[in-house]
Amino acid sequence: MTRILLIYGGHAGGRTATLVQAVRAGLDLAEESFECRALPALQAGADDLLWAQGLLIGTPEHFGYMSGAVKDFMDRTFYAVEGKVESLPYALFVSAGNDGSGTVNSVERIALGYRWKPVAEAIIVRGEPTAEDLQRCRELGQTFVAGLALGVF
Repeated sequence: MTRILLIYGGHAGGRTATLVQAVRAGLDLAEESFECRALPALQAGADDLLWAQGLLIGTPEHFGYMSGAVKDFMDRTFYAVEGKVESLPYALFVSAGNDGSGTVNSVERIALGYRWKPVAEAIIVRGEPTAEDLQRCRELGQTFVAGLALGVF
């Protein structure tokens, strides 16, 4: 069974939460067998990361950067998992009030330190999520679990 960790920052009921729901809906559409731990970034830890075969990261854009909760997750887990999660497939989705590029760049820089493997272009949703944005998030979830299960990633 494929094991996916989905961590996210942001506030309950916010735009990022809406994107998380869409990604989870996409996971549920997959025909492959999987287990998902969907956790607020502040509650996720090194054990969750070591358990995972794939990582999905959802974050709002805060001042051109990832949420403090997602950064906290990375700060708390980096040394505990160093050298143990290399090539972990990951994908990122961002709820942006600006252009989202700073947020994507900051996550990608830290992901390089972990030596994670990006498997999809980051999804950046600017402003209120549209039906098309939510569809892209569902497709991300569905494609992510299928790629992991089939060994593509």
